[in-house]
Amino acid sequence: MALRDQLRVLVVDDMSTSRGLIMQALDAMGIRQIGYATDGPGALKTLEKTPVHLVISDYNMPGMDGLQLLHALRTNQRTRGLGFILITGRADKNIIDTGRKLGMNNFIKKPFTPQELRTCIEAVVGRL
Repeated sequence: MALRDQLRVLVVDDMSTSRGLIMQALDAMGIRQIGYATDGPGALKTLEKTPVHLVISDYNMPGMDGLQLLHALRTNQRTRGLGFILITGRADKNIIDTGRKLGMNNFIKKPFTPQELRTCIEAVVGRL
């Protein structure tokens, strides 16, 4: 069984258009187990009930940004080992450095192509 058949992904983005594009790209890669949350607190609630292998999160969200979500995941025993990819429109050095310190596995800058997203994901989980 291919990795893409087993991989469970949670997409976290407050913008429905962005979330839809990411989920569409994942589906086109053959990843079928895709969940989503519209914000960080929602993602944490979802992960309590439904464990995943990989979280793909937007950086800029109200209430709890992507780095705050990453920090919450890394400080929780149950979620500290999840793969985490940060999506950001402004990949400035401070955001990326902070993400790396917190344990971010990879990041991708908007806008991106489905192939760039696939390459980013494969760098974290292995070949799909």
